[in-house]
Amino acid sequence: MAMRMKVRKSWAVLAAAIAATGCVPASQGPDTVVEPRSFSGDAPRGSALLRSAMVEGHNRARQDVGMAPLRWDQTLAADAQRYADELARTGRYRHSEAQTRGNEPEGENLFRGTRGAYRYSEMVQLWIDEKRYFKRGITPDFSTTGNWRDVSHYTQIVWWNTRRFGCGFASSRTSDYLVCRYAPPGNVVGEDVFGGR
Repeated sequence: MAMRMKVRKSWAVLAAAIAATGCVPASQGPDTVVEPRSFSGDAPRGSALLRSAMVEGHNRARQDVGMAPLRWDQTLAADAQRYADELARTGRYRHSEAQTRGNEPEGENLFRGTRGAYRYSEMVQLWIDEKRYFKRGITPDFSTTGNWRDVSHYTQIVWWNTRRFGCGFASSRTSDYLVCRYAPPGNVVGEDVFGGR
């Protein structure tokens, strides 16, 4: 039986422009990757399953490097859901220009892939798998490839002083969109991913 193919578009997680937040700016466009599907039919969906997969994936990655677990924040999740809905409605795939709630900046991870082709756990794992290019360094010098975008989803997940996060998910006719928001944001220029420890 032939494997169905799935397409993933993913780009760097970032908080906001350096001038506004001190964080590295978002990239101009994501790469497209085509890969075989690991299952047939559509991936299971639902808000409880999303939350469970995101909390498990994020906190496993943080535990692996000795960082405290993140707490799910419903307000951040609502912010992420609003933006996921916007991405699905407009088809534009780029970082939000308004990643703040009140005076608090938020970090952001984005994922886009073929509708129904990725489980939530696979989405977060693709971010975590960026660890293979990670090297300890001061932001943005933390990638063995020389391109901080290659690891910046991962570095946001394990960022030393990020404490809370929430995620939202929406679908268009052809694509799934996952948005996660983080507070305090990671990828702050001039800081160590692990806070100098």
